[in-house]
Amino acid sequence: MHELEITRSLVNIALDEAKKANASKLTSVTVVLGEMCGAVDDSVAFYFELMTKDTIGEGAKINFRKVPMQAKCCQCGNIVSPKDIFWECDRCHSMEIEMISGKELYIESIEVD
Repeated sequence: MHELEITRSLVNIALDEAKKANASKLTSVTVVLGEMCGAVDDSVAFYFELMTKDTIGEGAKINFRKVPMQAKCCQCGNIVSPKDIFWECDRCHSMEIEMISGKELYIESIEVD
């Protein structure tokens, strides 16, 4: 259910930026969505359509650029893409790894007319 609040924030930012640009229409928004951010793109898209109704964003398209989860081994520096709950370096087998991508959630671009 947190997609509702996430989408509310995205819509508010996009509409505010469109108004600052004196735009008459918000046409599209591209959102960077990390694999581990916890938001489901279909839910965000659903709420986006509902929340932009009767605004300059009505009919705008929401696009997602998905970022896969990646981690860096603290021991050898190897970049890994953990596939299960046991995060282990596939080179040195250390379990000391740090997530470096996959938590992203932000607006990358806004298009207006």
